[in-house]
Amino acid sequence: MLNLLRRLESRALILLIAAAAAVWAFLGIAGEMAEGETLAIDRRILLMLRTPGNLSDPIGPPSLEEAMRDLTALGGFTVLTIVTVVGTAAFLLHRKRLHAAILAGTVLISQFLSEQLKTLYGRPRPDLVPHGSYVYSASFPSGHSMLSAATYLTLAMLIASLEPRRATKALVFGLAVVLMIAVGFSRIYLGVHWPSDVLAGWCAGAAAAFAAWMVLLRLDRRATTVKP
Repeated sequence: MLNLLRRLESRALILLIAAAAAVWAFLGIAGEMAEGETLAIDRRILLMLRTPGNLSDPIGPPSLEEAMRDLTALGGFTVLTIVTVVGTAAFLLHRKRLHAAILAGTVLISQFLSEQLKTLYGRPRPDLVPHGSYVYSASFPSGHSMLSAATYLTLAMLIASLEPRRATKALVFGLAVVLMIAVGFSRIYLGVHWPSDVLAGWCAGAAAAFAAWMVLLRLDRRATTVKP
C-alpha cells in the first residue's frame, strides 16, 4: 500500500508540473500575441497555406479543402457533445461514475473557460485570407483546438486507466493526439484562426486534461495502470 501511495504521489507531481507548464506556455503565447509579437509568423504560416496570387484558394486539390472541413467538425460543438454524451453514458453503464463525472466536468469547464478567454482577449479573426468555415466568436484561443484537446485527451486518459494492455493505452493516446492536431491544423488551413490561436488552444486544453488526470489519481487509487 505504501508503494502504491508513493507511485500515485509521484505521478500526481509529474502531472502537476505538466499542467503548470501548459498554463505557463498559454500565458506566454497570450502575452506575445497581445504585444503583436506573433503576427509576423502567424501571417507567414497562413500565406504558406494559400495559392500564391490567389488568397481565396488554399493549397492542394478541392478534395483536401473538403477533407479539412470534415476534420474541423471533429472539434466542433456538435461532435464533441456527442462524444462526451456517449463517453459519459458508456462509463455509467460500466458503473464508472467517477470517470463519467470527470469527463463531463472537464468538457463543461473547458467550454466555459474557452468562452471566457475569448471574451478576455477579444482577438479578431484573421482577415488576411477568406474564411473556409463559418465563425462567429473571437479568435484567441481557438475553441476547437482547446476543446478537442481537453475532450479527446481526457477521454483517452480515462480509457487508459481501465485498460491493462500497454498497446491499447498507446493506441488511445495516439489517436487522441492525432485528432487534436488534425483539428487544430484544419482551423489554420481554413483561415479561421491564426496559428498562435491554435497553439494556445492546445496548451489550455492539455492543461485541463492534465488537471482531470490528477483528479482521477487523487480520487481513485485503483487507477494504477495510468502512466504519465
